[in-house]
Amino acid sequence: MLAVARRQVTVQRTLASALRLSTWSTVPAGPPDPILGVTEAFKADKDPRKINLGVGAYRDEHGKPYVLPSVKEAEKRLAGALDKEYLPITGDASFTKLAAKLAYGPDSTPLAENRVAVTQSISGTGALRIGGAFMARHYPHAKVIYLPVPSWGNHTPIFRDSGFEVRGYRYFDKKTVGLDFAGLKEDLQNAPKNAVVLLHACAHNPTGVDPTPEQWKEISDIIKERSLFPFFDMAYQGFASGDTTRDAFAVRHFVSEGHQTALCQSFAKNMGLYGERVGAFSLIAADPDEKARVDSQLKIVIRPMYSNPPLHGARIAATILGDAGLYKQWEGEVKGMADRIISMRDKLYDGLVALNTPGDWNHIKRQIGMFSFTGLTQPQTKALAEKAHIYMTADGRISMAGLNSGNIEYFAESVSKAVKGDL
Repeated sequence: MLAVARRQVTVQRTLASALRLSTWSTVPAGPPDPILGVTEAFKADKDPRKINLGVGAYRDEHGKPYVLPSVKEAEKRLAGALDKEYLPITGDASFTKLAAKLAYGPDSTPLAENRVAVTQSISGTGALRIGGAFMARHYPHAKVIYLPVPSWGNHTPIFRDSGFEVRGYRYFDKKTVGLDFAGLKEDLQNAPKNAVVLLHACAHNPTGVDPTPEQWKEISDIIKERSLFPFFDMAYQGFASGDTTRDAFAVRHFVSEGHQTALCQSFAKNMGLYGERVGAFSLIAADPDEKARVDSQLKIVIRPMYSNPPLHGARIAATILGDAGLYKQWEGEVKGMADRIISMRDKLYDGLVALNTPGDWNHIKRQIGMFSFTGLTQPQTKALAEKAHIYMTADGRISMAGLNSGNIEYFAESVSKAVKGDL
């Protein structure tokens, strides 16, 4: 009897222990996000000289978040005048029409012929996810996508989660800190026919290295010759060079050459609408009937994801894009942001040269957009964080927007010391 009682107690304890075990006890910890890790380290640092060059958001001359005056004016016009009803599944029609016009140009033939299927998205990330999901269901060829090496860190999980096999094509040359154009062309020429190729339309993230117009034309010819499918990510139109037309060159050239492109747009950077999550995804169709069928399938993709997109940011963007005066004002503001970043590139280059920093730093001025691959090594970036209180990703990528007249001299001096081994 005593033995039986003991067994019963043991069984009860085992059951109790099993019940206490959490349902999620076997879930492993995921790897930390490299960008968020930089921000967390920066916040924990108490040194007044600290600089955060990891964040991918514009900062003004004083290191503060910047709300564009055109955005403030648009919000003023919208205040109290509109309801808060649901948008349609594909979003605000006035916004999507104007977003497509901004991307493809006012003289776009596909737009004039009603051949562009477009939907509002939850910024550029959402546009990529919609595009990946749609392509995975309806692209009639092998689900293989080629990404530039390197590419934005979120591209790989987005397309893998969409069901694509992700491969890479050469893009960045560490020796020249520039474009590996020969490697890029060779990899695309060797890619299997009908593979999808992701292309950064302008201000390549994370390198800041873009093809020239002539190189874009060669890339277009190879993609056409190999029957590849061009999938553009355009997160920085206007923000790269300060000119929305110039930054859209690649997209518009491909369309003019007859490519049926896919395009993701974001208004986070060029309108500073980061938290409003305003974006668009579009596809070029063969005719209005095909466009209508694509539209219907985009709705089927979106409906179980989030039903319909956010309202306020789309109204802000549409108000700016749809008013001639506000549009002109916005163009001036986005050029001002781009010009400030370009000026920081010039000052950084001049500072490094004046300090006789070893190496060729011309790539700082050649690169474009928010980010720069500095060429700094991991030991150098570690030393900059630990000894100079300057935070960036381990691969040496910096956000140029984090530099200003108050910290550029200190940053250049610190980088020079790190490269010389004097930190």
